[in-house]
Amino acid sequence: MALDSRLHFRILEDIARDLSGEVNFPTCLDAAIMVRNTLRDPDASLDRVAGVVGVEPLIASKLLRLSNSVHYNPSGRTVTDVRNAISRLGFETVRTISLAVAMDQMLKSRNLAAFDALSRQTWEHSLQVAAIARVLARRIGRINQDEAMLAGMVHNIGVFYLLYRAAEYPEYRDNLEAVIGLVTGWQGSIGESLLQALGLPERIVESSRQGRGRPVSENPCSLADVVYFASLLAGDGLEWMPAVESEADAAARTADRERYADLLDEAAEDIGELRAALAA
Repeated sequence: MALDSRLHFRILEDIARDLSGEVNFPTCLDAAIMVRNTLRDPDASLDRVAGVVGVEPLIASKLLRLSNSVHYNPSGRTVTDVRNAISRLGFETVRTISLAVAMDQMLKSRNLAAFDALSRQTWEHSLQVAAIARVLARRIGRINQDEAMLAGMVHNIGVFYLLYRAAEYPEYRDNLEAVIGLVTGWQGSIGESLLQALGLPERIVESSRQGRGRPVSENPCSLADVVYFASLLAGDGLEWMPAVESEADAAARTADRERYADLLDEAAEDIGELRAALAA
């Protein structure tokens, strides 16, 4: 059925109202925001961060699991409390995993059940982009790899949020074409607003904005470039979202992908690590 354009206006107006005040985040994302806000304080102590993380048992358990993984615990010395887990992982990893857990829980929420296939494809793509971004940043050496991982993971946050909110409207639940049109047209600007509301650094917001376009240089030299190449290498996880490009653009993207194709094998371990951290 054809959807009256007034419905698009209505949901966007509702979202704009949220973003200008108290954002209507799922509860799981609220916990991640609390962790993020605590970590923004340069004077935040380890005990204070552990106290905030401990409020959300799911995030705490995932951090404990990750801290005892082979990557972070090569000596095999197990830690059993959140404080030591955070100390082992570092604040940057805690920030990234907290947000990853929140987004994973949002994916599993009843709200997104109506768009399960779209949301799962998007999340799978986001995990791969995050892992590849970390490996690429590690290789070029000028960009913080944990920050690159975070930027890659959240670059599709606008897609998740629009799907989450659209599920609240019966008219969208029954009209997949309208949902895809909504997401395609607005996920960039909504995602940018969400990242700002989450209090992420401006360079992360900027990487989300610029990382959707092809870099001027053939070699990545900024966080936005890393997100672009990581997304390209992650493949077509968002093939349900229509893209319009010329033959020249398509050829350039193919050449870009081939230039860094060897990163995929290297990123497999990082993707596995992310999956393990989020596993039940």
